[in-house]
Amino acid sequence: MRTLVWLALALLVGAPLAALAAMGLRPEALSVFADPAVGQAAVNSVASAAGSAVLATAAGAVLAVVLERSNVPGRAALRWVVLLPFLIPPFIGAMAWMALLGVNGPVNKALAALGVAEPVSIFGGWGVVFLLAVHSYPMAYLVIAAALRRIPGNLEEAARISGASTPRVLATVTGPLLRPGLLAAFVLTLVANLSDFGIPALIGLPERYTTLTTLVYRYLASGTTTNPLPAVSAIGLVLLALALLAVLAQRRLPADTQLAAGTTALPLDLGPARFPVALMLWAAAAAVCVVPLLALASQALLPAPGVPLTWDNLTLDNIVRAATSRGAVAGTATSLMLAGIAAAACAVLGLGVGLLLTRARHRSNAALDVAATLPQALPGLVIAAGWLLIAPALGIFNTPWVILGAYVMAFLALVVQSVRAPLASVSDALEEAARTSGATPLRALVDVTARLAAPAAATGAVVVFLTAVRELTISILLVAPGTQTLGVTIFNLQQAGDYNAASALALLVALVGVAGLSATAALTARRAS
Repeated sequence: MRTLVWLALALLVGAPLAALAAMGLRPEALSVFADPAVGQAAVNSVASAAGSAVLATAAGAVLAVVLERSNVPGRAALRWVVLLPFLIPPFIGAMAWMALLGVNGPVNKALAALGVAEPVSIFGGWGVVFLLAVHSYPMAYLVIAAALRRIPGNLEEAARISGASTPRVLATVTGPLLRPGLLAAFVLTLVANLSDFGIPALIGLPERYTTLTTLVYRYLASGTTTNPLPAVSAIGLVLLALALLAVLAQRRLPADTQLAAGTTALPLDLGPARFPVALMLWAAAAAVCVVPLLALASQALLPAPGVPLTWDNLTLDNIVRAATSRGAVAGTATSLMLAGIAAAACAVLGLGVGLLLTRARHRSNAALDVAATLPQALPGLVIAAGWLLIAPALGIFNTPWVILGAYVMAFLALVVQSVRAPLASVSDALEEAARTSGATPLRALVDVTARLAAPAAATGAVVVFLTAVRELTISILLVAPGTQTLGVTIFNLQQAGDYNAASALALLVALVGVAGLSATAALTARRAS
């Protein structure tokens, strides 16, 4: 079993990264860094990723403290609303904001009616930073909230008994103990934003704001370069190094401040400010999470851009046309097929990795853990570049199967993380009872432990499916001529100027994604309780 798992990881993870390193270190590949465009794109990538990570971490910290520790009313509903951007693909979120702040969007129409001549524009570097922060603060919130729950509540209570006010408790007790969680949230959002393609492509390129991901896409799609793979590999190698540095920095966080969960703290009393705070949070959540989706829906339901939003002008023609078009049907079928196979493969392989890590002691377990979870921290561009290099040797170049391999590599860690805790909680006595009844060690492992962890693996597989079916960065770089995925279909419609059809299809994907991931989270919480 260990041999089979290692062979699978060698093919899915080791081969693409080794090929990327070998190609990226060639002299002809390194010469790409003499291009001023590469240097400018690297600066833009680091600046936008770091700036958005700072904003996302700050927003996540405020939300974590208010929603997890304070007595602000309506916390459960607020928690769901502020997580909406996490359930929507970033490029669809960018389309929603383009609908909201476009030339014919509701904001600029309202400003024009008020006599403001200068329209508000979302395009450019600041728009990229803002939207990356909007779509990454939910991740920061989840990480910081998890760290906040591990701070013993009796420490905060002791500070209050000593006469400290709520702001002082937060500044002198909660804040210092939360520092590792803040750093972890910053690193995770930094890596995720460094690899995003949809937001820089839709928001940055119209103002010639180029990042490394959009530059690589230009290399691959323009056809101006005879052999773009060396340049792509060199850029991918830089992103790989940055991701590895971020992961190593996170692993070197001080462990002595990672406290075990203690007594539950009483809610931080906001006093008379709790209702104004709730009102401000609802207003901010509505402006950031709900209004852009409504703008996207209005663009999907109107016959053409600029048509007034009235009941008489609303129509479902765009949604019907977009959902039934040949490109959308083909893209949906391809995405469903690839996402389904990737989910099944990740479930089987992830369960195998989890079993080996939790139930069998071996000196290769540490390396196995790194090999299975490292791709989650890698930018999608790195994964796509690696599979572009090994696809010809595997005979899958310019086929959908190269996307499948990249999906399994990218999303395997989701299942591994889902099954580790359930597997670790299974008592050894159950396997020993099976062996006493005559079962071999392998059969006891499969029939008892693996079966108990199967629901967690299935939940992880559902998350993989819902993530892969909406994915864009990997798909846009690996899509074969004549085939396209759902994300690529929406992106191409937007680039072709068919904004209403693109918005209609994006709206459907957003609604299905929100419903699917919300149902999965609810089912997981119910099973845990």
